[in-house]
Amino acid sequence: MDTPDLSRLKIDRSAGTHQGGLKRPRRRRWLKIGIAALIIAAVAIALVSRFGASPRVETFTAVTAYPSQNYTMLNATGYVVAQRKAAVASKATGRLEWLGVLEGSRVKKDEIVARLENSDVSAVLNQAAANVKVAQANLEQGMAELRDAELAYRRSQDLLRQNFISASAGDAALARYNKARAAISGFRAAIAAAQANQQNAQVAVDQTMIRAPFDGVVLTRNANVGDNITPFSSAIDSKGAVITIADMETLEVEADVSEANLARIKVDQPCEIQLDAFPDLRLAGVVSRMVPTIDRSKATLLVKVRFIDRDPRVLPDMSAKVAFLSQAVPPQDRQSVIAVPPAAVTDRNGGQAAFIVTEGKVREQQVKIGRKVGELIEVQGIKPGDKVVLHPGSQLKDGDTVATAKK
Repeated sequence: MDTPDLSRLKIDRSAGTHQGGLKRPRRRRWLKIGIAALIIAAVAIALVSRFGASPRVETFTAVTAYPSQNYTMLNATGYVVAQRKAAVASKATGRLEWLGVLEGSRVKKDEIVARLENSDVSAVLNQAAANVKVAQANLEQGMAELRDAELAYRRSQDLLRQNFISASAGDAALARYNKARAAISGFRAAIAAAQANQQNAQVAVDQTMIRAPFDGVVLTRNANVGDNITPFSSAIDSKGAVITIADMETLEVEADVSEANLARIKVDQPCEIQLDAFPDLRLAGVVSRMVPTIDRSKATLLVKVRFIDRDPRVLPDMSAKVAFLSQAVPPQDRQSVIAVPPAAVTDRNGGQAAFIVTEGKVREQQVKIGRKVGELIEVQGIKPGDKVVLHPGSQLKDGDTVATAKK
């Protein structure tokens, strides 16, 4: 048997040396470049995060505060109302002929503000006035007749004593005198009746004149010239009240107070009133009365607060906030101040400072602190609306760039 040739089973490595041997160094070179790039990027990120990133800070916007908050025991909301308010109408029914006021007009008591057509009742009044004159003329005529009858009676008595006339003639003169005197009473009664008719007609005319019941300001006009005024009916196309007026001197605030807080308020307790329309306006008030009944559905008591400070801008139905105070606010505490949290003030260079954020940079501002206002503190040196840094660290410097932390 022939021996097999094992030399053919030998692996030829010469080809691999020329082909695979060229690829391995190239792969290793790209791998080294990638690793180096990753290392450089990591170092750059670390340097940026260490030296280039802006620190995040919390800020607070400086606000306007009132030291009277230190005396506040209880807060409530309500509305401004007029204690004296009237929907003015006429007792008569007719077409509105003249309206002499507008919204906002000031009127005096008994001033004529509107008038209905009154030609018919005016004619009745004129007729009644003429009847009074007729009755007065009849009285004058009767008085003349009485004087003549009295003279005739006296003459008849003298003649009767001298027997110049008969007794019957004397009796006739006496009867005439008595009749004339009785007629005077009738004429006077006729005058009284005519005057009563005139007064009745005058009342009818006056009812067509719509007058202001008190000094006040016109709030609304509910009718126009030409409208039919029917105050005691709900007829179609008819109006009831012509205008609505209010006495601005009787404005007060009605506030609902929870019955759980009734022990904290009392009559004549000082208050401070703030109007939603004028947030910077604080008016002094006092509890005038407490309605002696509880609203069962809301478990509240209606408290009425009278204005001590008057302001012409206060109008009925304005929304208002009432602060019930433990004592009257001293004059020095009635002015507003600028306030920030105590954490916004720090000690710097032997003084006190706050850091104001403007367009991403902080500005160190020297400030002077004052009294506490609730949880805030009064500061001087900054303006309302300035954003101040809370808890500024010792590393924070004037001009540093910061990022505002989102809350």
